[in-house]
Amino acid sequence: MHTDHSLSIQVNGEPRRVRAGTSLADLAADLGLAPEKVAVERNLSVVPRSTLAQVLVEDGDEIEIVHFVGGG
Repeated sequence: MHTDHSLSIQVNGEPRRVRAGTSLADLAADLGLAPEKVAVERNLSVVPRSTLAQVLVEDGDEIEIVHFVGGG
């Protein structure tokens, strides 16, 4: 963690800083995505959607977020 209480992570291969205490649901919302419509992988492990609000981002995490798009 840095002195400004932010964490360095990677989201979909891009470096990003987030505040300490950010949940995966918060992160998805910050990216403009609805947490109930995303799939999240954290450090090569799939995170159940039902736990996204409880799982906190940690410094150095590598996160992949995929969102579902409707269409026909």
